[in-house]
Amino acid sequence: MNPLLPVFTYYLVRWRASVERDRIADRGEVSATTVVLAAALIALAIAVGVIITTRVRDKANTIDLG
Repeated sequence: MNPLLPVFTYYLVRWRASVERDRIADRGEVSATTVVLAAALIALAIAVGVIITTRVRDKANTIDLG
């Protein structure tokens, strides 16, 4: 079993509850859970971008041009 599965499941349940609460309230407010999850997803996207960029740059630097 993946050790991160319970963490992702927890945040998925919290996110769904937050969305449901926002839908019921219909006040246009954003809950703190929604903000935290959005920030976490943005940080994850940035981290993945940095990793991909670093690996591509390292591979490109190993190419012998002559």
